[in-house]
Amino acid sequence: MKFWKLHGIGNDFIAIDGREDNIDANNYSEFAKVVCHRRFSVGADGILVVKNADNADVEMVYYNSDGSRAAMCGNGLRCFVKFVYDNNIVRKEEFDVYTIDGIKKIKINLKDNKIDSIKVNMGKGSFFPNDIPVVTNKDIFINERVEILDKEFYLNSMNMGVPHTVILVDELNLEEVERYGKEIEKYEIFPEGTNVNFVKVVDKNNITVNTWERGCGYTLGCGTGMTASAVICNYLDKVDKSVNVSSQGGAVKIDIEDFVYMTGPSVKICEGNLEV
Repeated sequence: MKFWKLHGIGNDFIAIDGREDNIDANNYSEFAKVVCHRRFSVGADGILVVKNADNADVEMVYYNSDGSRAAMCGNGLRCFVKFVYDNNIVRKEEFDVYTIDGIKKIKINLKDNKIDSIKVNMGKGSFFPNDIPVVTNKDIFINERVEILDKEFYLNSMNMGVPHTVILVDELNLEEVERYGKEIEKYEIFPEGTNVNFVKVVDKNNITVNTWERGCGYTLGCGTGMTASAVICNYLDKVDKSVNVSSQGGAVKIDIEDFVYMTGPSVKICEGNLEV
């Protein structure tokens, strides 16, 4: 099976054309666990599968490295777009991609006839607890105090295609991201788990994010997490509506308008054949 490996700001993926394979769209779980293993296969944070779509130009099927299916992945979507565009599956600079989270509108920015960056309409997101989901009697889950292990946190949660929780910190500490991130991910108030974003606000137009990704662990960059972090920071009046969001793997730009837009890079690492 032919594949590409790509990354979006350090978030890496294996992309395959699944339009004519014999794997059902809902049965890529075991495949993902095998090929994403970093010791015994190519290794990645997740897999991207191209499928035909009735109501969009193409469908993106996404699975995390632990075999769980996710409704959306921001960095993965940009890598998916590069894969389908460069392989002539969809050869348009603006097109629609179907995901479980809905149809995402894409705009490719070219430079010297090559993809320079990709702009994605990420939707509006939702603060409604039932959409996240989170167990609470509040109308929104913002600035909610909890104790995790030996530390107090103030959690801010929303759904940005997938559930995200944002924690504002004075300084980023990767040891704390791993220690507390995996606990918050599976905290009892989140029945489906949550992605956890530790965010340092630099100024009104710049934030830095470290993400503990549900079903994946610490990742160098999470597109939906960086988007959710910007939206929540804007809601809390910490940043303006145009925000540069940095992670260990790179940076994206988030613009909050009627919808939320993410613009960032996608890079091909290699290609080859999988023995599966």
